[in-house]
Amino acid sequence: MKTKLTTILLAATFSFSIPVIANAQQYTATAVTAPADSSIRPFKISIPQAKLDELKRRIAETRFPDQETVKDESQGIQLAQLQALVAYWGKGYDWRKIEKKLNALPQFVTNIDGLDIQFIHVRSKESNALPIILTHGWPGSPLEFLEAIGPLTDPVKYGGKAEDAFDVIIPAIPGYGFSEIPKEQGWNPERVARAWDVLVKRLGYTKYVSEGGDHGSVISDALARQAPTGLLGIHLTMPATIPDELVRPINAGDPVPTGLSADETKAYHALRTFFGRNAAYGGMMVTRPQTTGYLLSDSPSALAAFLYEKIAEWSESDLQPEKVIGRDAILDDITLYWLTNTGASSSRFYWENNNNNFSSKHQKTQEINVPVAISVFPHEIYQAPESWSRAAYPSLYYYHKAAKGGHFAAWEQPQVFTEELRAAFKTIRKDL
Repeated sequence: MKTKLTTILLAATFSFSIPVIANAQQYTATAVTAPADSSIRPFKISIPQAKLDELKRRIAETRFPDQETVKDESQGIQLAQLQALVAYWGKGYDWRKIEKKLNALPQFVTNIDGLDIQFIHVRSKESNALPIILTHGWPGSPLEFLEAIGPLTDPVKYGGKAEDAFDVIIPAIPGYGFSEIPKEQGWNPERVARAWDVLVKRLGYTKYVSEGGDHGSVISDALARQAPTGLLGIHLTMPATIPDELVRPINAGDPVPTGLSADETKAYHALRTFFGRNAAYGGMMVTRPQTTGYLLSDSPSALAAFLYEKIAEWSESDLQPEKVIGRDAILDDITLYWLTNTGASSSRFYWENNNNNFSSKHQKTQEINVPVAISVFPHEIYQAPESWSRAAYPSLYYYHKAAKGGHFAAWEQPQVFTEELRAAFKTIRKDL
């Protein structure tokens, strides 16, 4: 029975959510337009105060479970830690601050393949800026990249050179944030990737690069397999590198096979632990996204617990993500999920992408011919060994171990993340 459950988790856990927001127009003054309209419309956020008041009321009415029976996090986020976060959320946190910050950025919405896609688009003042599309994951959002926008678009101000500049495009995956929630099946990574290519070219670019972690890595892989004209390369922080011969042993929880290097052994241990003990959330979303959504849509504290656990576990923070991301920034992300009611829709992307996204075979990385760059962060779910990475991605041209950071690379370490992108795409700029 244990092996069967683990198999479900390994096969499905990193099928990434393709959530979309229902009724994006209720949060903006933008007029509803016909699906065939390919215009790019300005977007502003204005959450009704009644929704914020309702959130505070629901937080105040939280019924917490009894305390865990262990002295560590092995049963999940500890009661005292979540109670502290929720108490601040209800009495000290102010959504209007992030709303104002977002509204100061160039935000837009455009209809692609029948859905309204909301995105941030910041152009650099540098004439040679390289267009880059940044894709978030779960339990993150476009908010992951906010602190990296400045260093990427204005490198001179942040210790770089003018030739390091990027034009930045940050879309919300359908079913996340302020993008529309799909009402039909089929919005998987391949379809999102095609939409991203349409978006970039609709903005007037003919050449660009793609970057992603978590869902963003999966979508960038899909984009690279499609290899649309103008895609110069991709950068991944969560690459799919598990060799096919190791998928079954990891799945079964087998001892480390003989003959692995130190880096490979470390990765094997990390993956076996992840799939064996920490991947139940993915099994829930990939098999019962709607049932999961009922919980996440009705209780803000349940939503907070579900998202915060992984933010704590996957960040390089000793389970104290406030130290590296910030308490308000974490609550900005959780509140975004709540206000857009995307608990269920974000879960459905896992259902749509019923796959093991760490497996090089399942991700069909051998089919990728577009140049690939990989940055390995020390507290990622697993640190992809260079040997596995080169075998998985024949077109790999850049591999580097970053000094610090975890799964949420840009959110945790925006400067390190920026430096990785500058280095990774340095040689590609010549093709602009």
